[in-house]
Amino acid sequence: MARLQLPLPDPILFNTRITVRIGDINYGAHLANDAVLSLAHEARLQFLKSLGYSEMDTEGLGIIMTDAAICYKSQAFHGDTLSFSIGLTDFNRYGCDILYQVNDDNTGKEVARLKTGIVFFDYPQQKVARMPEAFSRRFGIDTGDMS
Repeated sequence: MARLQLPLPDPILFNTRITVRIGDINYGAHLANDAVLSLAHEARLQFLKSLGYSEMDTEGLGIIMTDAAICYKSQAFHGDTLSFSIGLTDFNRYGCDILYQVNDDNTGKEVARLKTGIVFFDYPQQKVARMPEAFSRRFGIDTGDMS
């Protein structure tokens, strides 16, 4: 089976640093595979907050994650500070992909690359919604001719 390849975020829209907590460590004494997704969730929340958004209110709609993919590159350990670089790609009329590059601030090594797919969601109606125009405009995307 072919190995998963994820591109680097380009352009990088946001950077944040997150410290690996003891609860993020597994029995091998390094960053647990599932904790990487949890840390990416925190990075995504910080990114949205930097734009004046939240997962429950992004231009009046919520967002939900539709899929995730992770490529692990190297280990990280308790107390390490990880740098998350975030970009958006693969826009469609309902959402986009968020790309993350995770590097160890101390060693400079790449720890992981992630992709999370998101769609906009109307929670009161419990259904997927079209990407708000204000959101797509913010990133220079024209959703008028997207399928």
